[in-house]
Amino acid sequence: MNIIGARRSTGYCTQACNTLFTNREDKMVTDNASLGTPEQLRDPNYTPPLSLAVPLGIQHVLAMFVSNVTPAIIIAGAAGFGFGSNSPDFFNLIYMIQMAILFAGIATLFQTIGVGPVGARLPIVQGTSFAFLPIMIPLVAGKGVDAMAVLMCGVVVGGLFHACLAPFVGKIRFALPPLVTGLVVTMIGLSLIKVGIQYAAGGVPAMGKPEFGSLNNWFVALVVILTTLGFKFFARGILSVSAILLGLIVGYVVAYFMGMVHFENVAKAAFFALPNPFHFGFEFSMAAVIGFCLMAVISAIETVGDVSGITKGGAGREATDKEIKGATFADGLGTAVSGIFGALPNTSFSQNVGLIAMTGIMSRKVVSIGAIFLIVCGLIPVIGAMISTIPIEVLGGGVIVMFGMVAAAGVSMLSEVNWNRRNMVIFAVSLSIGLGLQLVPDALQHFPSTPKILLTSGLLPAAFIAIVLNLVLPEELGPE
Repeated sequence: MNIIGARRSTGYCTQACNTLFTNREDKMVTDNASLGTPEQLRDPNYTPPLSLAVPLGIQHVLAMFVSNVTPAIIIAGAAGFGFGSNSPDFFNLIYMIQMAILFAGIATLFQTIGVGPVGARLPIVQGTSFAFLPIMIPLVAGKGVDAMAVLMCGVVVGGLFHACLAPFVGKIRFALPPLVTGLVVTMIGLSLIKVGIQYAAGGVPAMGKPEFGSLNNWFVALVVILTTLGFKFFARGILSVSAILLGLIVGYVVAYFMGMVHFENVAKAAFFALPNPFHFGFEFSMAAVIGFCLMAVISAIETVGDVSGITKGGAGREATDKEIKGATFADGLGTAVSGIFGALPNTSFSQNVGLIAMTGIMSRKVVSIGAIFLIVCGLIPVIGAMISTIPIEVLGGGVIVMFGMVAAAGVSMLSEVNWNRRNMVIFAVSLSIGLGLQLVPDALQHFPSTPKILLTSGLLPAAFIAIVLNLVLPEELGPE
């Protein structure tokens, strides 16, 4: 979502896109005169001059690049493989980064070009979803590369289930009002903030060692945070949009001069490699299937919000049913195909929705150019190897901002709720149980493994309770 990094994490930016479109329309007409007429710029099928379309496409890639590869790094870190120059599983981490880049490009082409009923034929940028992380982390925690087979089963089945929701997605929106979606997004942010702090302090491998939480580690992380804030609030255009990327670059340079960057494994990486079907294997797990399918429902609703944000912010109109169905099909199919080749779930990225509202350029051809750029990069493992040289403390500074923004986006969505006693009770009970189970997983130590994994995610029980209570409780609980 994305709020900087997490998709979407839901039609999060729809209202913001409307505001941007209203406030900046006149300025965009002037600034974009060389690109085409206002009518052309609002047409998804229009192709701007190539000399301008290419940099505009790459701009979309810059806006999502860090957020796209970060979930793969987080999952590898949670599973406990790929880190350290002597790690025997280092190439699996490179492979996951490579697949994240490659299939973000392929899934984006599903959306922009389309195949039959698949694809909205709109400038939708796809990328790896943060929303599934609270489900994925318990499935792989400390289990190494072997756990990835179970994870990929969930990705594939969940993706197929997501695609099957396309004809019905408009009919289930009633079950996810701002009270529920705001709670879900807030829970996603809260559940991931711990990861950011761990990374900034030195990462899970350093926990229990003297270097964990050292001043050097925190200094690098703070450089990233302060640089990101500086670009976000004091720069304009692409510099502001790419604030996290620029923050990571500055933090990386600082870490390099502090001796924290190592290039030993870059020379070992190939310059070209094709994806490998079932690279991590495929192992059925009921917990993975249930978890991914339940999250697919929420993810589908998020896609509806992003599609609406693009059409309103870029063209000043509502999304059609055909566009919403096509986008949901592409979301699910892109995720299922990604899982076959070892990538994580794909979804539309909200930060790119905001970028379209800011530029006023609705051309799907521009986004297709960005997708091709991603595909080319995804076929070059040395790029993944270079990304893996980023010290975990540098990533920590970036994800602290990303995940904090996810939680803040959830709070923003909750501001639309009518806070009567009924809604306060629903929110209180859902948050208390969901967050409580996440903080004290041992409270479920006597439960079977499947429900234990699903419940300790915190996200699923909170969402389930909120949805059920919202549907069954009367509108008024009594005198206020």
